[in-house]
Amino acid sequence: MSKRKENVSDGVLPTKRIKTEVVKENDPNEANGSNWKIAAYNGQSGDCLPSSLLNEGEVGIIESISLKNFMCHACLGPFKFGPNVNFVVGNNGSGKSAVLTALIVGLGGKATATNRGYSIKGFVKSGQNSADISITLRNRGPDAFKPDKYGEVVIVEQRISGDGIRHYKLKSQSGHLVSTKKEELNTILDQFNIQVDNPVSILTQEMSKHFLQSKSEADKYKFFMKATQLEQMRDDYSYIMRKKALTNEKIEKQDENLSELKDQVKEKEERYKSLSSLNELLEKLEQLKNHMAWALVIEIEKQMQPIKDHIKVEESRTIKYDQKIEEWQIKVNETEENFEATQNQLLKITEEVQILRPQCTTLKENVQGNNKTCKESEATFHRYRTQLKQLEKDHDQLQRRINELRNSVNQSSEADLRKRQERINNLQDQLKTLEARETSTIQQLEQFQHAIHKSKDEHYKLGREEQDAKNSVESRKKQLNNLRASRTNQLKRFGESMPALLEAIEEAHRQGRFKKKPVGPLGACLRLKYPEYALAVESCLKSLPLSFCCDNYRDEQVLQTLMSRYFNSGKRPQINVCEFSNQVYNVKDRAAYHRDFQTVLDVLEIDNPVVANCLVDMRGIEKVLLISNNSKAREVMQQQRAPLNCREAFTAAGDQVFANRYYSSEMDRARYLGSDVEAEISQLELEVNNKMAQVSHFQQQLHSVEEEIKINETHMKTKQMQIRKIQGSVTKIKLEITDLENVDEPQSVDISTLEEEMQDICQRIESHKEKLEQARKKMDLHRKILDEAEQKYKEMKEKINVIAEDADPIKDELSKIDAEVGKCKHHKRHYEEKKREHMDGIDKLKENLKNKETILEENTAKAKQIFAERIDVTRTPKSIDMEINRLRERINREQERHGNKEEITRQYYDVLERYKNVKSQIKNLKRFMQLLDKIMEERHKAYKIFRRYISLRCKYYFDSMLSQRGYHGKMSFDHKNATLSIAVQPGEGDKAALSDMRSLSGGERSFSTVCFILSLWDTMESPFRCLDEFDVYMDMVNRRISMDMMLKVADSQRYRQFIFLTPQSMSSLPSSRLIRILRMHDPERGQTTLPFRPLDQAEDSDE
Repeated sequence: MSKRKENVSDGVLPTKRIKTEVVKENDPNEANGSNWKIAAYNGQSGDCLPSSLLNEGEVGIIESISLKNFMCHACLGPFKFGPNVNFVVGNNGSGKSAVLTALIVGLGGKATATNRGYSIKGFVKSGQNSADISITLRNRGPDAFKPDKYGEVVIVEQRISGDGIRHYKLKSQSGHLVSTKKEELNTILDQFNIQVDNPVSILTQEMSKHFLQSKSEADKYKFFMKATQLEQMRDDYSYIMRKKALTNEKIEKQDENLSELKDQVKEKEERYKSLSSLNELLEKLEQLKNHMAWALVIEIEKQMQPIKDHIKVEESRTIKYDQKIEEWQIKVNETEENFEATQNQLLKITEEVQILRPQCTTLKENVQGNNKTCKESEATFHRYRTQLKQLEKDHDQLQRRINELRNSVNQSSEADLRKRQERINNLQDQLKTLEARETSTIQQLEQFQHAIHKSKDEHYKLGREEQDAKNSVESRKKQLNNLRASRTNQLKRFGESMPALLEAIEEAHRQGRFKKKPVGPLGACLRLKYPEYALAVESCLKSLPLSFCCDNYRDEQVLQTLMSRYFNSGKRPQINVCEFSNQVYNVKDRAAYHRDFQTVLDVLEIDNPVVANCLVDMRGIEKVLLISNNSKAREVMQQQRAPLNCREAFTAAGDQVFANRYYSSEMDRARYLGSDVEAEISQLELEVNNKMAQVSHFQQQLHSVEEEIKINETHMKTKQMQIRKIQGSVTKIKLEITDLENVDEPQSVDISTLEEEMQDICQRIESHKEKLEQARKKMDLHRKILDEAEQKYKEMKEKINVIAEDADPIKDELSKIDAEVGKCKHHKRHYEEKKREHMDGIDKLKENLKNKETILEENTAKAKQIFAERIDVTRTPKSIDMEINRLRERINREQERHGNKEEITRQYYDVLERYKNVKSQIKNLKRFMQLLDKIMEERHKAYKIFRRYISLRCKYYFDSMLSQRGYHGKMSFDHKNATLSIAVQPGEGDKAALSDMRSLSGGERSFSTVCFILSLWDTMESPFRCLDEFDVYMDMVNRRISMDMMLKVADSQRYRQFIFLTPQSMSSLPSSRLIRILRMHDPERGQTTLPFRPLDQAEDSDE
């Protein structure tokens, strides 16, 4: 029924505070082609507003409506309604009824309630997929619905799809979506008391016409009941009475069941009383259970004490591990500092050697040049000395001959002497020619000997280069064979014997010879994320990819024995001994970092933690950066401050870069970590072919040099034979000269000639002595220069050797220090691991203690539930449990004779409880039914009184409205037969008899209907009333009177909103701030009718 009551007849209006508004005429262009416009009728600016104007409705007032693709209209609205009287005027087809229909549908009404169709989807404009309705309801004052969420208005948006499905959106004043549920909309409508399906609240055009033309008395009564909500009240009472009848039937059935339950209670009670003999045993059992509960608590407390003692002992041992870790950390720092100092010392020596090597090369070349010059001066000296000796020998022979001639008695004849002298002169000329030829031939022989010596040096050098090239070819062929074999077995990349070694390791592991199976080769456990860094990573790891890891030294000895079967002593893979761990070291804090480059550890995918930890220990891969090119590496490591924790870097070409030095790589490609085997095979084949070509070229050069040596040796032998032949001829001539000179000749002639010759020989001897002295000086000078150059070269070489020898112990020391660093780090990690295991053990003990404490708390709580006070039990839970079992067996034997006490007791109390509950329910229900009978009797009385009051009020208002036109009427209610008859006398006084409304003219019937509607309005409560074509069939007089009546009612009820739809222009309306006229545009040409569904089609669903 109504939430609010008012007394219009007494002129008492509710005092509600409202906001006044002035509506201005809108620009049609602002509506984007919409077909409506608003004309606001305002009073003069000087008019004073009456006090009743201040009472506007606060909730449920329709502030605006807008439509899109609804019925046959593409766009209507937004219509902004005033708070009191609103007229929607326009020609037929302009969309007046569409607005009213949208109001019903938009607020959740069914299509049948509009009398415009039977299906929601019929309201979607033809050719469109959906229709949209937006309704804005006022939400102010103390009755506002959730004002904190919605604000001063509630915006109800509904989209109707082409399939007839509704989608609701409830939005706040700011447009924020609050809900999409129809239940929320129904709650809002209930709170605002909006009755969409009440025909008096919203009277459509079809309902109005039907009411005027063919309403029966029963229909009128039903119309009255529905409008006043008496029908709903009557239906509620009927529902309550049906439920009351059903409840009475249930009470009768429960009465029957109650007697049966009473018999069951008596039976169970007798059995319960017969079990008193088991009480003592059960009490003793209960006592033992109490003892058992606390015995478990005491036992757990005893178990906890050793754990606590153990934790204290273990925590005291933690200090020792910390001391050991600190001790080894100090050693690691000292050895690393020593390593860096030794490395710097070695670097200085290396730099000194690099500086001295060019000087040594220059001195060596100088020695070679001086040696050549010295040999040439020695050859000249020896040649002059040989000639001098020969002259001295000739001088001695000539001197002896002169002496012989002086002592000779006989003198040769003058003719013989001349003849012998001519022969001697001729022979001496021949001798000079032969000596000149001998000197020239000796020089040529020396040249050939020098050429042979030079060719042999070149031959030796080429032979070494050829052998190096052959060794390189053999090495690459071996690598090539390993790579080809790795197509089927990747392990052969690490050596031909590696698969056999791994099989032997596997067999030894199965035999239990290893404590833990060795891991290796390490290169087989590595995968590169970026193949372009393969050479850089191998240059960094050096021999580690071929090495193995052992957990302990005993396993290392076993592995050494296995390796000796397959590898020679100098070529065995390296073995690293490090304790195996299942977790990779946490190197985050000490790892190198650069925003552009990664470390070796970052570019490697290592599945085995042992391998990762070994590489961290042995090579520190977390501190080594990989930089793509040489220039960038120098810039990062040497021209700038080295990145944090970075010790060194490697380029993609394998070059090693430190902060103050740079080493070029001796490797030209990766052997173990290359990912593309076929590409490596192709590269190796190309390198083998190139090396083979080099070997062939060296062999050709060697052959050419050998041929040259052979030719020079042939020439040398020829020259030696020529020298021997010349020397033979010289000796023969000299002997002939000697013989001729020994012939006895006259002393006078012989002596003078010989003395002249002697004088000539002496002059030649003096000349050769001078030349010999000059040659000796020159030779001595060259020897001195050579000795000085050799001394300098020797000193430089010795200096380099001394420096190199100084570097050897430093290198050994550096290797030892490096090993010592690794050893110290290994020991430090060992103690860190031991400490971690120790702390894990303490954590496990603490966790065990915590679990024990939890169990103790649970058992203590359970024990307190069983028996609140602590019992100091000396017995063990086991002995108590045994006694409990014996007692239970005894109780079971007793129960077999008497029955189970617990079951009998439970059944007794269950039946007793059920009996009491049913009895109490029946009693309460009977009391409630008596109270309900009394309430319903009073309610029926109140209902009849209220119905009578509403009927009388409706009659009074109907007669009052008719009297304004001079009509008389009568409303007769037959509540028993549910009929309502209305008779109207349109004449004056009592001259004309009362007649049924169907006998009236159209205008009279319309006026009477308006009076009836207005009388019903006064009996119902709703924030707004809507009438569609209320003035149909009225003449001008009836229309004016009806209009005055409605405006008068509206003026007296300014807290309500009135919406009237009429095709009339309403130009005769008085000017008032309370009246707003919404004028519709004329309909478009070609507008068609709505595509309504057949009558038997079902109503569409909501979403």
